Amino acid sequence: MSLETVVTDIKTEAEARAEEIREAAESEAESIVEAAESDAEELLEEREAAVERQIAQEREQTLSSAKLEAKQARLEARRNVLEEVRETVESRLMSLDSDDREELTRELLDEAAEEFEDVNSVSVYCRADDTELLEEILADYDGFSIAGTRECLGGVVVESDESRVRVNNTFDSVLEDVWDDNLKTLSDILFDQ
Repeated sequence: MSLETVVTDIKTEAEARAEEIREAAESEAESIVEAAESDAEELLEEREAAVERQIAQEREQTLSSAKLEAKQARLEARRNVLEEVRETVESRLMSLDSDDREELTRELLDEAAEEFEDVNSVSVYCRADDTELLEEILADYDGFSIAGTRECLGGVVVESDESRVRVNNTFDSVLEDVWDDNLKTLSDILFDQ
């Protein structure tokens, strides 16, 4: 074997070995690239899923917030309508014609008088504008007299020192009772629930 043959054999062997190393390196590089691409795709999918979850959560929060604001706005509007209705009722009570005012005042005084049957001296309070009307009405009641005025829509407050009883039969107190007792029904009618 000549030196040239040995060199050629070594060279061939080296080239073969280099080719094996290069193929192994390329194979390893491909595996690394595939693993990196797979990891990158997984990471991308995880990030996309996280972004989708965040978008869904923010959408849900925004929707919940909008629903709450809408509900609060509806409740405020209903409160305003009920307040307007109450103000209208109070206004109508204030402007009752004299016959209706007298009839209602007599009924409220009659009801209150039942508490003072055995009392000699009864004090009656009324709205300042109803003083003349109440003087005429009290002419029919023994021991009852006007003691002063009260800030109210009408009606009477009746009391006696003897019995330590006070009956508030003002239009305001009657309206308050009727309002409280019928608020749900009124709301159902007004807001068609």
